[in-house]
Amino acid sequence: MQGTLTKGNPLKKILLFTLPLLLGNLFQQAYNMADAAIVGQTLGPNALGAVGATGSVQFLVLGFCIGITSGFAIPVANTFGAQRIDMLKRNVYTGSFLILTFAIFLTLISSLSVDLILTFLQVSDEIYVDTYNYIFVIFLGIPFTLLYNYSSALLRSIGDSTTPFLLLAFSSILNIVLDFFCILTLGLGVKGAAIATITSQALSGILCLFVIYKKFPLLHFSKEHMVLKKNNILTMLNIGVPMGLQFSITAIGSMVMQSANNALGGFYVPAYAAGCKINSFMMSPFDALANATCTFCSQNYGALEEERVTDGIKIGVALGILWGVIGGFILAFGGEFLSSLFMSGEGSYEAIKASGEYLACLGYFYVLLGILEVTRLVTQGLGMSKRAILAGAFEMVARITMVYFFVPTYAYKAICYTDQAAWLAADLYIVPMCYIAYKHVVKDIRQTLLINNQ
Repeated sequence: MQGTLTKGNPLKKILLFTLPLLLGNLFQQAYNMADAAIVGQTLGPNALGAVGATGSVQFLVLGFCIGITSGFAIPVANTFGAQRIDMLKRNVYTGSFLILTFAIFLTLISSLSVDLILTFLQVSDEIYVDTYNYIFVIFLGIPFTLLYNYSSALLRSIGDSTTPFLLLAFSSILNIVLDFFCILTLGLGVKGAAIATITSQALSGILCLFVIYKKFPLLHFSKEHMVLKKNNILTMLNIGVPMGLQFSITAIGSMVMQSANNALGGFYVPAYAAGCKINSFMMSPFDALANATCTFCSQNYGALEEERVTDGIKIGVALGILWGVIGGFILAFGGEFLSSLFMSGEGSYEAIKASGEYLACLGYFYVLLGILEVTRLVTQGLGMSKRAILAGAFEMVARITMVYFFVPTYAYKAICYTDQAAWLAADLYIVPMCYIAYKHVVKDIRQTLLINNQ
């Protein structure tokens, strides 16, 4: 069957599924980095600081969007693996209704809260206007973020990770072109970078929806499937909302961390902004691998394939550790060079050095992040989203602790080690929780097979 991950060599299946996801993530990060690089090189370090000053709150809101869309696709993957097509179509409809509801609510709340957010983040007066203009436009694009991520999550849930990549690659290239057009030709400054981003996201989402309509009848729902049932809604929300909140809770700690860094002022603001952009790019393999492993395990759980679930977890964690070593090496020894791609001109030397220091400190502990990303999404994919959310809580507490107890004394040096403390704290919780989720799934599969064979 097209797209199934329940047959064939597990390692090969996971790698082939991961590759388009990885390329898609890289393209997505590329147009985020394009905003920063083009802004930093053409408008200067202060403008770069304006783009990066709200990175944590973007992660809070947009991360919630990504989390709920991924969560709403998990029941689709389960029913696809079990070949319950009517239920699959009902899940697609229910998820679509919920996505529309969240799009309206999140756009209104976020766009009306910009002043409050910037005050909390201690954004300095010199970049306040640019920061406001940038994040306000980004928030207006939330419906497009939800549209693309939900439609692409549906495609991944039935085993197609290639189509979302191709569409995202197109929109990423378009975003870079629009960046230059809006900033240099139209002279829109930082606001132009945000307009380019949401325009590209909108086209990506619309194209993805069009492809589903034309080529994937499995994901079409008809009138008989357009019934909202309480149990179905609760199932979706019980998986999707915890996954979204996990991102948001993690982001609260990041917001506190970014606020503390913004308060340091000067070159530390663009340094941290550039470092975060580079780190997000380097995390792309973790995100792709975690999503691939989650989908693999979820489909095979639905198909009652115990051995393949086991293999999927082992392979996912091993590959996460491998990239942790490789990516960590690149950050530790190439962070300063990468940072120089974002900044040039007067006042940039100190910012580049500080950004390189931040990235090097991350690189030494990057393996911890690989383990965290894979085990967290697997735990969610195996039906324990509510328990997995606590990993984000551990991250949040660790970041807040570092900020309030160590930043006052060690300043930027403490900022450089705050993420690593969060990863370690979350790993100490989520690794055993992933094992518990796995044992629960094994028990459930064996009991179901026993009942079916009687």
